[in-house]
Amino acid sequence: MSKNIDWSNIGFGYMETDKRFVSNYKDGAWDQGALVSDATVTISECACVLQYAQTCFEGLKAYTTEDGHIVCFRPDLNASRMSDTCKRLEMPVFPEDRFVQAVADVVKANADYVPPFGSGATLYIRPYMFGSNAVIGVKPADEYQFRIFTTPVGPYFKGGAKPIVIRVSDFDRAAPHGTGHIKAGLNYAMSLHAIVDAHNQGYAENMYLDAATHTKVEETGGANFIFITKDGKLVTPKSDSILPSITRRSLMVVAEKYLGMTVEHREVYFDEVKDFAECGLCGTAAVISPVGKIDDHGKEICFPSGMDDMGPVTKKLYDTLTGIQMGKIEAPEGWIHVIQ
Repeated sequence: MSKNIDWSNIGFGYMETDKRFVSNYKDGAWDQGALVSDATVTISECACVLQYAQTCFEGLKAYTTEDGHIVCFRPDLNASRMSDTCKRLEMPVFPEDRFVQAVADVVKANADYVPPFGSGATLYIRPYMFGSNAVIGVKPADEYQFRIFTTPVGPYFKGGAKPIVIRVSDFDRAAPHGTGHIKAGLNYAMSLHAIVDAHNQGYAENMYLDAATHTKVEETGGANFIFITKDGKLVTPKSDSILPSITRRSLMVVAEKYLGMTVEHREVYFDEVKDFAECGLCGTAAVISPVGKIDDHGKEICFPSGMDDMGPVTKKLYDTLTGIQMGKIEAPEGWIHVIQ
């Protein structure tokens, strides 16, 4: 039975659900893990995560399709991205098949919190891992905890996707050869001051340029960029310090295979941005947030798509991808993981 929740008014916040998955790594091996009711984490005051930020996470969603199934979108890609992250942070990889199974188990255990089809709400799934034993010298932990919790979240766009205004940031998000390409908690800690400052100045987000030259577009604090050229191509920035967004990679397939568009994944110079017809930020939460305007230190770049609505090509991409996710449009093989 679905919980009695006002799905359209829950916002994007944390609401405790019934069960979460917990597995511990000790003496070189993961235990079998279990679904537990207790939402509290108990660790040493000297735990590696608290001293040296050895932690990473993923984010994905479960939702109800038009035919009433509960599904997840491409959880295998979250599993492999977390595996890449763990290797970079000297953390033990939680096996990818077990990751996907644990996601399914947690969603099934919290099925009553999966919003109904058409509500615009979803069940957000947060897998994460951290170094749990006491570490005082700077080194990786010996023991780790892998957990997954879920929380229902409301529609990202209330009353339609209104284009946002962003600014070119003077802060750097990630260094060349750094950790920008993985989903480490420390990347997000570094972006907090920049996003608070942006919000205080009236902007929705930051556009980060490459740290080495400040000439190339990278991403925002939590989303990849997509651009549409005036002749209808999809262009996405390429860099070793951009997080490989699962939504962005999916949109590239949608553009090429479903909409017949030319797709370019390449370095994008900031000088080019003024010549694009449309701009958007893509990620798990919103799928695509349209950008209407970019403020470059007082100089404004206004996209022809304007400040009223999503641009026409961006809208087509958004409608096609969400149609695939919701079961209205046939998905490429392996994209939709049916849970029940």
